[in-house]
Amino acid sequence: MNDNNVVAADTLASAYEDTDKQKKSEKVKAKRLAKLAKYEQKTVTLAARKIEQDKKAPKIALVEATVAVQSAFVNPTPKGEKKVLSNEFPTHYNPEAVEASWYDYWEKHGFFKPALIDGKPRREGVFAIPIPPPSVTGALHLGHALTNSIQDTLARWHRMQGKTTLFVPGCDHAGIATQIVVEKRLMKERGLTRHDLGREAFIKEVFDWKDQHAERIYGQLRRVGSSMDWDRVRFTMDPDMIESVNEAFVRLHDEGVIYRANRLVNWDTKLKTALSNLEVEQQELTGRTLLTIPDHDQQKQYEFGVLTSFAYPIEHSSEEIVVATTRLETMLGDTAISVHPTDKRYLHLHGKFAIHPFQNRRIPIIPDNLCDPEFGTGAVKITPAHDANDYALGKRTNLEFINIFTDDGRINEAGGAPFTGMLRFDARVAVQEELTKKGLYRGTTDNKMSLPLSERTGNIVEQLLKPQWWVDCKEMAATALDAVKSGKLEIVPQQSEREWYRWMESIQDWCISRQLWWGVRIPAYFVVIRNQDNDRSDAKYWVTGRNEVEALDKAKNAFPTVNHVDISLEQDDDVLDTWFSASLWPFAIMGWPKKSEDMDMFFPNSLLETGKDILFFWVARMVMLGQKLTGQIPFKKVFCHAMVRDAHGRKMSKSLGNVIDPLDVISGVTLSELHKRLESGNLDPREVVKAQEGQTKDFPSGIPQCGTDAMRFALLSYTSGGSDINLDVLRVEGYRKWCNKLWNATRFALLKLGNNYTPRDNLELTGTESLADKWILAKLNHSIQKVNENLECFNFKQATSALYSFWLYDLCDVYLEAIKPIIDGNDAAAQESAKDVLYICLEAGLKLLHPFMPFVSEELYQRLPRRAGDNVPSIMLCTYPVSRIDWDNAQSAIDWGHIDQIIKTARSLLKGYAVRDATINVMVTTPELATLVASQGEIVKCMVKGRRTVRVLSAINAVPIECASAKVSEDITVFIL
Repeated sequence: MNDNNVVAADTLASAYEDTDKQKKSEKVKAKRLAKLAKYEQKTVTLAARKIEQDKKAPKIALVEATVAVQSAFVNPTPKGEKKVLSNEFPTHYNPEAVEASWYDYWEKHGFFKPALIDGKPRREGVFAIPIPPPSVTGALHLGHALTNSIQDTLARWHRMQGKTTLFVPGCDHAGIATQIVVEKRLMKERGLTRHDLGREAFIKEVFDWKDQHAERIYGQLRRVGSSMDWDRVRFTMDPDMIESVNEAFVRLHDEGVIYRANRLVNWDTKLKTALSNLEVEQQELTGRTLLTIPDHDQQKQYEFGVLTSFAYPIEHSSEEIVVATTRLETMLGDTAISVHPTDKRYLHLHGKFAIHPFQNRRIPIIPDNLCDPEFGTGAVKITPAHDANDYALGKRTNLEFINIFTDDGRINEAGGAPFTGMLRFDARVAVQEELTKKGLYRGTTDNKMSLPLSERTGNIVEQLLKPQWWVDCKEMAATALDAVKSGKLEIVPQQSEREWYRWMESIQDWCISRQLWWGVRIPAYFVVIRNQDNDRSDAKYWVTGRNEVEALDKAKNAFPTVNHVDISLEQDDDVLDTWFSASLWPFAIMGWPKKSEDMDMFFPNSLLETGKDILFFWVARMVMLGQKLTGQIPFKKVFCHAMVRDAHGRKMSKSLGNVIDPLDVISGVTLSELHKRLESGNLDPREVVKAQEGQTKDFPSGIPQCGTDAMRFALLSYTSGGSDINLDVLRVEGYRKWCNKLWNATRFALLKLGNNYTPRDNLELTGTESLADKWILAKLNHSIQKVNENLECFNFKQATSALYSFWLYDLCDVYLEAIKPIIDGNDAAAQESAKDVLYICLEAGLKLLHPFMPFVSEELYQRLPRRAGDNVPSIMLCTYPVSRIDWDNAQSAIDWGHIDQIIKTARSLLKGYAVRDATINVMVTTPELATLVASQGEIVKCMVKGRRTVRVLSAINAVPIECASAKVSEDITVFIL
């Protein structure tokens, strides 16, 4: 223990002694705790907590003791320097102490940087992986922790294989999400809207917020051990990244891949912006449901999950046609009625017209296969400006497109009186009332349906016609499909590959406009011509440019007959969909479109690892734009991991209170602290109460301290690329206990090796190895083989299982027990061999563990004696173990299997008969088995435990009478007397 820790422990004691008001028993207790603290890190932490919990302790004592203990004990090493390890090996594993200092040391000494030789990659190859940039909207959650645990495990594994390895960090500006959060904060803290500030001031406000939260995210990434090259950190709105986005947009527009058109988009009337499909969630309704709507009066509820029927009068007839709809208010924009061509009920109405009851508009009745004769009345109202299916029919049949909504979801003038100015669902009620007055309302029935909700606001999404910027994806999608079909791009697991085909074969054009202030502003300009009032939805009046000068030149060329002084430009107020800039990520972070060494060395990337939920929204678009803009597939493989859900299988949601910060799992958190965080967030007060109830149910005692290594190992142990992960935090705590097992096993092994032990220079066998030595080396070899094989195919579940099995069941439970009589015995040669093999197991076992558990493996590795000439400064720079033919001993597994079964059978008999001491008789049927059992007698005695004798018998008549027995196999029986 170093001097700083002694001081901390003494401070802990004196904190109580400095006041005469303390009772004598309290002083004694403090002294006892302080004395223990000099030897055990865990006790120091517990002692500090006891002081915190003791209401009688003076405040100054509390502060002094806690600060002294935490600062001196947890991290006594100067930042960035190699950790100072005391000669004393603490008897308890303390993740807080173990994980202190190592990351700073690794980062400061450049271990995360790609290793180059004369400026070129190493001959072992290159491994480059970019982080899927987390949104800069707040803290990371366990889904991010899983992503980064997988990526970092692979990065550390490839680095230890000798490859030039690059792991690039960064984060995403997350346009909609970030703007919402900052707007809420502005209103909550200062009572201001973004319009009060103005665009420029608001963007500065968001950048200030981003700087604060990006650092928080980067701190979390460091805490989870991500071995990233922080000199290459990127943000999607860095100047060079914006340059990449502008270049991509202009190139694609010049080629006609990006175009401007007035088409249907998902529209959030509360945010007043278009949304991507990923930002729209579907709420399933089984029938009539009353809901409050975010952009409506919160005191009102509106009816959904119903099918409303009403009649349209037929022109020049007393006849009517009844239609059914789930969105009654949109009838104000109806421009047709559709029936199935073969529906006999309506054959006589083909080509005739109905009359709109409020606007006297003639509405054609059109036969079309779109209509399902079995649904509702078999007749469907057609609103081309507000429904995707109706839009397609409207295009096919040249219908009129009437938009009836304003951007904030009110009925506009086209909707007609008396509905103009009403909010859309107030209009729904009013339309039904007016239809009833006209005798045209025909009733309402329950209807199972999906309700599209904005992920960010919970608002019901509308389909609106908007002039927006679009990407023509069809040709690029075909090229991306060919990449997978030809094997140039591999997608794992197979179910994700099937999903790839499903998305890409039915791809639609992509709307990339967003009506926000926060984001990369679209480098497109409307051409203003003096004394002309031109239509902004007309694409011919729009030009693009990497800057305004270039755009102005294009405008002058586009209108050669116009005097140049009469031409000016107005940049589009809209910003680009965040997914557009994100789709450039794997090459933009390498410097594209500029020539760079990183592009030459690390592009295409080796791997893209991400959640399966964004395979289309991000991965597919990276492949499409990567091939289009660089001529290359941006990565060679894609691994899609499963989603992390809570222990009940529910999606992580702030409103449920089940979103878990990885730092809370690492450091532990009380229930009251979890509650406080909800109160300080952006949730509605009603949602806060609901979320706190969920936290109380799931974490009644808070979340225990588990440490980074245990959290990573637990997350990885679930991961095989299959079903979603239902994470139980108690399972993470179980791996924290396993870390303690590793700790104590290594501590015990080093005691057995002794202070003067020096490992031999090589891993060759000497021929003096015992059966236990040969067996454990074969087990180690098997584990090495399994871990490498499973990392190669991204089966982290099997890789962690192989590691867990070797350390716990083979090394700790068996080998460490089996070699006690050998190391403690008098056979010097056998003793030396056992020590050498034990060292091999420790050294190789920790190296195997390192990619999964970087901190505890480093700490324990640094405590090992080193081979002559071994001056590698960190385990992360060591060579990863590979299997060896000379360790692959099949006979040792067979022989040890006999001994192991004899031991287990003897233990079972002794326990069953409650016998503490007895002679163990082992009857065998062959001389070979007799020799084997006799040679391992001392090990059997040691592992069965107690003052016992082991005798080998070769005949049944040699067995003493009144023995209890159990058959091990056809050739072996165990008797106890």
